[in-house]
Amino acid sequence: MFRLASILYSLIATTLAGTAVIAVLTAGFGTLVPIVAAALVGAVVALPVSWFVARAIYQA
Repeated sequence: MFRLASILYSLIATTLAGTAVIAVLTAGFGTLVPIVAAALVGAVVALPVSWFVARAIYQA
């Protein structure tokens, strides 16, 4: 399951980090710190999300 979760992480992390960066830019924060923070938050949030998705795939 770890292998599937790591493959899913590469897809989910880029999606969540990109969405967070777009949300930050839309909110009007155009400096480096908010953009990098949003990307980091998206990457960290993707860890449990990819684990739960992998577990749901294995249970199906």
